[in-house]
Amino acid sequence: MSDITLPTGGAAAGVRPASATATDVMIAARLDRLPMTGYQKMIFSIIATAWFFDSIDLGSLTFLLGSIKTEFKLSTAQAGFLSSMSFVGMFLGAALSGMAADRFGRKVVFQISMLFWGLGSLWCYFAPDPTSLGYARLLLGFGMGMEFPVALAIVSEFVPTAKRGRYLAILEGFWPLGFIAAGLLSWFFLANFSWREMFLCQAVPALFLFVVRFFVPESPRWLADQGRTDEAEKVMADIESKVLHRLPAGSTLAEPKPIAATARGERRFSFLELFSGEYAGRTVMIWLTWFFALLGFYGLTTWLGALLQAAGYTDVKSTSYVVLIALAGIPGFIAAAWLVDAWGRKPTCALMLVGSAVAAYAYGNAPSFTMLIVFGLVMQFFLFGMWSTLYAYTPELYPTRARATGAGCASAIGRVGSLIGPALIGVVLPTLGQGGVFALGAGSFVIAAVAVLTLGVETRGKSLEAISG
Repeated sequence: MSDITLPTGGAAAGVRPASATATDVMIAARLDRLPMTGYQKMIFSIIATAWFFDSIDLGSLTFLLGSIKTEFKLSTAQAGFLSSMSFVGMFLGAALSGMAADRFGRKVVFQISMLFWGLGSLWCYFAPDPTSLGYARLLLGFGMGMEFPVALAIVSEFVPTAKRGRYLAILEGFWPLGFIAAGLLSWFFLANFSWREMFLCQAVPALFLFVVRFFVPESPRWLADQGRTDEAEKVMADIESKVLHRLPAGSTLAEPKPIAATARGERRFSFLELFSGEYAGRTVMIWLTWFFALLGFYGLTTWLGALLQAAGYTDVKSTSYVVLIALAGIPGFIAAAWLVDAWGRKPTCALMLVGSAVAAYAYGNAPSFTMLIVFGLVMQFFLFGMWSTLYAYTPELYPTRARATGAGCASAIGRVGSLIGPALIGVVLPTLGQGGVFALGAGSFVIAAVAVLTLGVETRGKSLEAISG
């Protein structure tokens, strides 16, 4: 049991901070000292569920691309460019939503993102030709790109420092779960309906935005940083009350640990500051990592189903094999969630990238079908571990006033890689073959690992305010 009671009125020791800067650091200290209860887990679960639905939308093209290619009689290159339309939208969505979330708030931008990807999925269902489908995927990708950096900002700002890395990694773990769900749903719809009904099904979860609207508060860290002191105090007091309500009767909350305040004049932030001072090296590192990691990942996974179909397997059977391989992503993100706090963000990220490179190369040169499945399982273990670590690491590198912007821009640069990857594979596959394709992916992961090892900083166990002022 902790040693002080909840202060009346929400301010530490019952005293209202005298300045916006004092409010900023006190809100952060009060959030970080809270025990992890069902209330924070409820907020996390809502964000993770939305992330799960989003991941189904993104992952479904891996399983549906072969059928779409057949229906519209697309060439390999045309199919590659169609799949890349999602990533064009994700580039725009990630770049704009990060800045919008830092300007207008996390909650409202998160809801808008869900609306966009819901409408995009619905449009995919009605698309009469490849051009219309490409525009629909563009809109769908825009909504998905919007969601990623905002979700990371919300989770990183609500979860206490001691648990932050683990929960951010677990959040990304909902991606392999969504990928597996996309495979199972695709298997069902391809066996009984068509790819169109799959997209119609994916539009329905956008209604989940109403859950976000009524149950997820705005980030008090962001409110305080914006100088909206009264709102920050009100939300913070409500959070403390709900956390205390979920503790055993008679429990109290620990006293907030002091965090050094930063002068208001030093807290103005512009896009150019991403490349100045302590942030310059971080930005170069995380942009390189995102670009090459996503180029390799999406260049390979978007084509997994189509490559198996090209090898003679039916749509349904190739989908089953890809789902089987994806199952290894579950222990992969669980391992990453433990390692980021036990070992550190930087070494875990490098390990997962190098492991992905080795496994991808082995997969592309597998001597038999059995070894193809074995190497595929190993590859997905490291790939999804890589994703979990990358998402845990990125939002910690920037301050509250630009956290979503920094994460959004990194994600946007990654989407350039994910845009190039599938299109590049579609063009290169006929000349290099499958072995060359996976060698290209392996090389991308190696470059990303080198960037982390040479330019990365360690953030494990530090408060967000200690990492960045």
